[in-house]
Amino acid sequence: MDDDAGLRRLIQRALGKRGFDVETAESAEEGLACIARTKYDLVAIDNHMPVKSGRQMLDDIVKLEGHPAVVFVTGDSDTAVAVEAIHAGATDFVVKTVGDSFFDLLDSRFRQAFARDRLEREKREVEANLREANERLEMLVREVHHRVSNSLQMVQSFVAMQANQTDSKDAKDALEATQNRIKAIGKVHQNLYTRGDLTTIDLDEYLGTLVEEFRSNMSETDDCVELTYASDHVEVSPDDAVNVGVVVNELVSNAAKYAFGEGKKGRVDVVLAALDDGYSVTVSDNGGGIVQGAAPTGTGLGMRIIKAITRSLGTSLEQLECEAGTSHRFMVKTDPS
Repeated sequence: MDDDAGLRRLIQRALGKRGFDVETAESAEEGLACIARTKYDLVAIDNHMPVKSGRQMLDDIVKLEGHPAVVFVTGDSDTAVAVEAIHAGATDFVVKTVGDSFFDLLDSRFRQAFARDRLEREKREVEANLREANERLEMLVREVHHRVSNSLQMVQSFVAMQANQTDSKDAKDALEATQNRIKAIGKVHQNLYTRGDLTTIDLDEYLGTLVEEFRSNMSETDDCVELTYASDHVEVSPDDAVNVGVVVNELVSNAAKYAFGEGKKGRVDVVLAALDDGYSVTVSDNGGGIVQGAAPTGTGLGMRIIKAITRSLGTSLEQLECEAGTSHRFMVKTDPS
C-alpha cells in the first residue's frame, strides 16, 4: 500500500500478471477495514501512509487472531524500522527500488512469505493436536490410576472383612500386614490421579501420609508407640515411591510390633534425607535392639520383602550402630552419572 494511487495501480497490475489477486488501500484505516471484512493470505504495508504509519498498522494486524502474513515495505532510510517490524511480527520486509526488479522482488518475497506462513500455521496446528492428544492421554492415565486406587481399596476392605472373621491372632496379624501393604501401594495411585505431574511423586509428602496413617492406626489400638517423621523434599518415579513405601511400611510395622515389650512406651523415627546423588531413608527405634544370633521374631516375611524390594531399587538395607534400639537405612542413587 502506498500513498501514491498511480504506484498502487502499477503494483496491482504487475503482481496480477505474476498470478496474484491484489486489492489496494490508501491508508492504514482503509486497509484495516479491508482485513476486517476479507480473509487475505498476505498483507503488504508501506511504512509511509497518511495519519497512521505502517509500523503502527502492523501492531493492529498482529493483534488479530489468525492474522495473515505481513510483508513490510520501506525505503532505503527505513531499514531500522523494517528490522523492528520483523521483531514485532512481520514475516519479511522489502526495500523499495525503481523498475521491474522491484516487482520481481515483491513476487519472490511474497511467495516466500506464503510458504513460511503456511509452515508456521501447520506447525501450530500440529502442536495444538499434539497438546490435545497429550491431554486426552493424561486424562486416560488419571482414570486408570483412579480405578486402580478404587480397586485396591476394595481389596483392602475384603482383607479387613476376612481379618474380622478369624479368631487366630497370627492370621489377624498377617492380614493386617497385608492391608498395610495394599494401603502403601494404593496411596501412590491416589496421589497420581490428584496431581498435575504423572511422571513423579513427592516422596516426602507420600511418606508423610503413610506415617500419618500409622499414627491413626496406633491411636485406635491404644498403641504406646510414638511415631516421628522428618524429611527433605525428594521427587521419585511412581514405581520407586511404591517400593519405598512398602519398605517403610515393613520397617515401621516390625519396630512397632517387636522393638518394645508388652505395654511399654517407645518411639520410632522415620527420616527421609536428600543426597547429592539420590536419597536415604532411615527407620530407627529406641527399643530393646536386635540380639545378635537370635532367631527372628515373627515369620520373617517382612524382612524377605524388604530385601527383595531394596534389591530392585539397586541398594540394600544396612543396620546402623546405635546406643539403644535399632536403626536401619537404605540409600538410593538417582543421579544417572
